[in-house]
Amino acid sequence: MADQTHVLFVEDDDVIREATQLALERDGFAVTAMPDGLSGLESFRANRPDIALLDVMVPGLDGVSLCRRIRDESTVPVIMLSARADSIDVVLGLEAGADDYVTKPFDGAVLVARIRAVLRRFGHAGGSAAGSGTAADPNGGTLTFGELEIDTEGMEVRRAGRPVALTPTEMRLLLEFSAAPGTVLSRDKLLERVWDYGWGGDTRVVDVHVQRLRQKIGQDRIETVRGFGYKLRA
Repeated sequence: MADQTHVLFVEDDDVIREATQLALERDGFAVTAMPDGLSGLESFRANRPDIALLDVMVPGLDGVSLCRRIRDESTVPVIMLSARADSIDVVLGLEAGADDYVTKPFDGAVLVARIRAVLRRFGHAGGSAAGSGTAADPNGGTLTFGELEIDTEGMEVRRAGRPVALTPTEMRLLLEFSAAPGTVLSRDKLLERVWDYGWGGDTRVVDVHVQRLRQKIGQDRIETVRGFGYKLRA
């Protein structure tokens, strides 16, 4: 397992859990599958997986609450699984700290592609934040925007001198904005650059992550340009 990407998969449906575990293992992942949120949390703490797949509706501790508990302890990537694309559960999961979501029923190949895309953003599976296409300060060093300081080499952020804890996805999003301050970036462009979507994706993922980023670096630092996207105020 040491040489494999370890996936924690929490799903209460026996058929879906077993079929998905087999599919992921065929693609080379090591999978720990749990039927409920409480056992999922125990497994997470005991095994520290590389990525967590959490179904929203699981007993004991629901997927959104489990995601929130994991995010309190770790920046490990989290993908939520939801049976309804238009469900408020999707937004709640993203607000709880999830990095992406997949709608059920899902195709195994699509799920694997989304997992690999997330892992590339987090530096697993042959990818890294520095080499996956995210723009940063070409000269290295620190970028400064008012009270916000971004160390593009050390991947550290400070606001008014205090460290700001960002998830890798939030960091990549901030790097995209800081590479072109004052330039409007569309949601589709951000999906392509940050989430590695070579296809159409749900722009709610972008909106919720921008909202989370604003809470950490300042509500006014990222401006909404209605009908076009977002830009970082220089």
